[in-house]
Parts: sequence; structure tokens; C-alpha cells
Amino acid sequence: MDFGVTFQTDPPQRRVVELTQRAEALGFRYAWTFDSHILWQEPYVIFAQMLAATERIMVGPLVTNPATRDPTVTASLFATLNEGFGNRTICGIGRGDSSQRVLGRKPTTLAETESAMHIIKELAEGRPISTPAGDVSIPWVRDGRLDVWMAGYGPKALALVGRKADGFILQLADPVIVRWTVERVRAAAAEAGRDPDDVAICVAAPAYLGSDVAHARDQCRWFGGMVGNHVSDLVRRYGEGGEIPTALTEYIRAREGYDYAHHGRAGNPDTEFVSDEIVDRFCVLGTAADHVAKLRELEALGVDQFNIYLMHDAQEATLDGYGADVIPAFR
Repeated sequence: MDFGVTFQTDPPQRRVVELTQRAEALGFRYAWTFDSHILWQEPYVIFAQMLAATERIMVGPLVTNPATRDPTVTASLFATLNEGFGNRTICGIGRGDSSQRVLGRKPTTLAETESAMHIIKELAEGRPISTPAGDVSIPWVRDGRLDVWMAGYGPKALALVGRKADGFILQLADPVIVRWTVERVRAAAAEAGRDPDDVAICVAAPAYLGSDVAHARDQCRWFGGMVGNHVSDLVRRYGEGGEIPTALTEYIRAREGYDYAHHGRAGNPDTEFVSDEIVDRFCVLGTAADHVAKLRELEALGVDQFNIYLMHDAQEATLDGYGADVIPAFR
């Protein structure tokens, strides 16, 4: 299993760069950031600094979307970073939640997401795309390489991941839901004639190392609210008791609203509906031994990367603890 870490691009920028350096030294292979340009600083400016300050770690957004940037611009951004730093970027993409909703807009469609994945990957790797002006490529790309991993929860999104994406990003660490989603991604890949094992599986969730579990829960409860935004969309689209497992849908029944001003932050007041049980299921909490045990369970379900959401008050302690006690258990 590989390990990644996700940062918010809150100022000062140098802190994200310093934490990325620390993560690389501790054995993390991926450094991601959220991509919501109103709530946090513009990530691609910071990606260049992260890459310049490190040697090996892969860098990218978790996740970007097809709406806030034209996909051809996104492709050129990745190609430019790769030309400068040696194919060390990765593109996580979704339909756009906070980046769109904070502006009163809806997330993009799956069709738009599929088109964007194709455009970004083809152009960033030096191949042409079809346009009204004819075939167009980026002429200066040489030996470009860019994996595009897609985030999603619902059946149609999971099917698209299996058909088209290089990897799958699931934003929660509940083994029941991991199993359900991974099975559908792999089935869609096989149906499309792909080797299901070629689709990387990444689980992204808050991890908090420490013996005070009650405090850790309070620091990570915001995550249940964030996931609840996506789940509420699924319930509106598919209803309850259908294809979507109750393990994913039942907890949002008491959800009343959501203010994106508190998105992705400890102490979010819009998460009172998130129970301790949900925090325990969706996140990874406790001692190093507790973390290793849960990650072993996820690894057995096919998870290739565990990606820590580091939005809490024990950032350095959790990073250092993973470097000392968790990552070595998987080497």
C-alpha cells in the first residue's frame, strides 16, 4: 500500500510546502491538495513550489473539476509542471462540489467529466484531441505522462471510473462501502475490456493518531458533513433502499443544511447529525496499531493508496507517527 496526504491550501503557502517536504522524508509517495479556488488559495501556483522543494513525491489536486477551468487549460497546467519536474503530477477529478456550490452553481454532469478526463489526459501526454478546428495537440509535450483518477460514489459514476479512469478515489474509509464501490468499479472495467487490476484504488479520509479518541472524533467530524453533501445528491437521484447501500445513506436523515464557509474544517457547526459511529467508520482513528489494523482490512479489499486528510490539530504528530509506525508496517 502506498500513502498520500492531502492539504488545504490555506495561507501561508510555505506551510503546505514545508509539510510536503516532511511527508516525502517520512515515506509518503503522494501529496494532494483540495481544489476550491474561492475557499482556499489557487493550488496550481503552490504545486510548482511543492515540486521544486521535493525530489520524488507525486503532486496533484484531490479533486479538480471540468467547470472552474477549461480542460485544455488544466491539461496545459499539468504538462507544464511535468516538463519542469519530470512527470511528477497526478490529476484527481470529480464533478465539482464546493468549487461550484459556493458560487451557487451545480456540479457538472458525468458526461462533462468523462469528456474532461479524455481531453486532459490526451493533451498532457502529447496526443491530439478532436476540435471544431480539427485535431489539436500541445506541440511541446515530450514523453508526457499523467494518470487521471476520478472520485465518485454513485453507480453511474463508479461505472465511468471503471470504463475510463486510471484510478478511483473514494472519500471515506468504511470497509463496507469500500467493498461495494470497488466491486462496481472492477465490474465496469471488466465489462469495458480492461484489466480491473489496472484501475488504482485510493481511499482518502481523515486519520488522527492518538489515544484520546473522543477528541479525535471531534476533530474529524467535519468529514461526515462533507461526505453528506455527496450522499444527499445520491438519495435525491436514486432514493433510499435501492442500489445505494444503507450503510452510506441512513446517516444523513437528520441532515438539515450546509454552509460551505466551514467546509473541510474542524469544528464545522453543520455536522451535529454526524454520530460517533459514522466518524469511526468513515475515518481512521486511535493508536498506530489501530490504524494498521484498519488499513490492513482496506488493503485486503484492494486499496492501493491510503490518503490522509490532514485537517485537524495534530498534523505533525500524525505525519510523524505514520512515518515511524504505520508506513513501515506496509513496506
